[in-house]
Amino acid sequence: MDHQAIGKGLPENAYRSLREGEVYAPVVPADRPLPEATPYSVIWGMLFAVIFSAAAAYLGLKIGQVFEAAIPIAILAVGISALTKRKNALSENVIVQSIGASSGVIVAGAIFTIPGLYILGLDATFLQVFLASLFGGILGILFLIPFRRYFVKDMHGEFPFPEATATTEVLVAGESGGDQAKVLVKALAVGGIYDFLVSGLGLWKEVISTTVFGWGEKLAQATKLEFRMNIGAAVMGLGYIVGLKYSLIIASGSFLAWWVIMPAIYYIGQFNPAPLLNAVKPIIEMTPSEIFSTYVRHIGIGGIAAAGLIGIIKSHKIITGAFKLAIKEIGGKGHDSAAVVSTRRTDKDIPMKWVGMMILSALLGIFAFFMVLVVNGNVLYALTGLGIVTVVAFLFTTVAAQAIAIVGTNPVSGMTLMTLILSSVILVSIGLDGSDGMLAALIIGGVVCTALSMAGGFITDLKIGYWLGTTPVTQQRWKFLGTLLASLSVGAVIFMLNQTYGFGAEAGPNALEAPQASAMAAVLEPLMTGQPAPWLLYIAGVILAIVLNFIGIPPLAFALGMYLPLHLNTPILAGGIVAHLVSRSTSDEKLKAARKDKGTLIASGFIAGGAIMGVIAAAIVYVGQIITGQTDWNMIKGLGLEHWAESSSAEILGFFMFAILMTYMYYDSKKAKPE
Repeated sequence: MDHQAIGKGLPENAYRSLREGEVYAPVVPADRPLPEATPYSVIWGMLFAVIFSAAAAYLGLKIGQVFEAAIPIAILAVGISALTKRKNALSENVIVQSIGASSGVIVAGAIFTIPGLYILGLDATFLQVFLASLFGGILGILFLIPFRRYFVKDMHGEFPFPEATATTEVLVAGESGGDQAKVLVKALAVGGIYDFLVSGLGLWKEVISTTVFGWGEKLAQATKLEFRMNIGAAVMGLGYIVGLKYSLIIASGSFLAWWVIMPAIYYIGQFNPAPLLNAVKPIIEMTPSEIFSTYVRHIGIGGIAAAGLIGIIKSHKIITGAFKLAIKEIGGKGHDSAAVVSTRRTDKDIPMKWVGMMILSALLGIFAFFMVLVVNGNVLYALTGLGIVTVVAFLFTTVAAQAIAIVGTNPVSGMTLMTLILSSVILVSIGLDGSDGMLAALIIGGVVCTALSMAGGFITDLKIGYWLGTTPVTQQRWKFLGTLLASLSVGAVIFMLNQTYGFGAEAGPNALEAPQASAMAAVLEPLMTGQPAPWLLYIAGVILAIVLNFIGIPPLAFALGMYLPLHLNTPILAGGIVAHLVSRSTSDEKLKAARKDKGTLIASGFIAGGAIMGVIAAAIVYVGQIITGQTDWNMIKGLGLEHWAESSSAEILGFFMFAILMTYMYYDSKKAKPE
């Protein structure tokens, strides 16, 4: 077959809404496909799925951060195809990335919940960890497929898809070469070196705060009010792609949480010396971060849950349509317009009748898993667990997908925490409590968490495929292989790390923190022993989401801002401001588009550089432990910079370095010239 040569980049209308009658034409045309699932792409994808699962699991359990595997895998795929002089490898690289990126999403689903079993003294088996991850990943794929067309095609240009944008730019620039590749490589080097100097060498502080100044310290002590910002290049690049509108909404949620609600809670706490709402200590003794995690974050969780339900109600026609199409196809009557559209290669999904049958098979498998390995043969308990998994995973699949589409961050831990609370209430009401109840609730939470994590990650893959012209059904089929390999790897790594180090503060000085799982365990234990959840805070979040919806502000984006720490949202806003300034830097439409596109490429390079540094940081920590035998070894200790990295001077320097980075991004974007 005479394959087309890949052009200079994505079409001009790739990131904007389509005009009346306009059609998006992907890089690889529907009638001229490139090789996709070949032995080359499948083998490399499998290899990356295993390697990155192990690396991401270790790093996530150590510090609570799971690096995004999609971008470094895309860069490696492009590099390997270039080194081997492989021609027309664009679609193959999409498959490599899609299979390999299963690692990050499966890891996120597993490490947020499963280590909680060990922390609570409940020894989980390898089979329990593996099957919880596997079934969750499979459900996430299957529940998302009916919504693919809506998110990636019908809503074209409505959502920024920051991670998908960055990955797509990497794949296109690597394949097409020329000026795009040079811009991307330069930005990748700048962003990667900058982030390494911060997080690897500690030359300036990574999270800066106004408390470094005298007036800021006094303000924080008096009111708990402070400004915090992560000054990493990757997070700022993410903000550029998100854009000013959504970054401002997200930041507004943070500002309400940190600058209005937290000082108000602290003020109330001054008149009540006793701990409130099952807190471990009085508000007056808490730091701002403790007030946030103990009280304010729960309002964000309630808001996310309510925003998800509002979104489900608004998209009821889409959900109903997906059900109708599945029923028609299962009954052999799927000959409507949707079925006709699916005959185009770039619109072709796994047939709905097969999706329906696979969902049914997965649910039967989950029921058997619960019966045999979780609830000791109790049919009522197994059916209840299956019902919770099915309803929550299906309803919040669209929430996870939309969150990734908007800001590139999946609030999966918040939704999982809500699932654990609901599961605990339901399980206790039917008589399953204590140790057996905690085991069942965490396994249920693990399946749901992995399903939602997979749904968010997989919508990224499908959007990349839509932009580049990859066949959706090919991505969907091979995603199951990546899920299987990642689940096996994560199960083995978690089991091994528990045997080697242990999890949580009680496991000893060398134990891995597993911060999310520790938090889940802390919330779950009192629920299973009769203590109440902070329902008032959840209800406050629900009411807030309803009000926001009525006044036309996207409640999910705002609630995400309340849920995520302030220091992660302020750099997103900074990136959005740079994007706004670039778009306003000229009135010439062609020049404006060129500058905006170059800025997107630079932002993608920053994100890619930061992601690679995440992988390298994990490797450095691992090698350092082997060399020194210390679990807290890091590079700055080897250079004697640990005291400087925590000093006021390093923090003040951070303000200046971030300002320089923003200025560089703005002026380098302005150098673009229209074609």
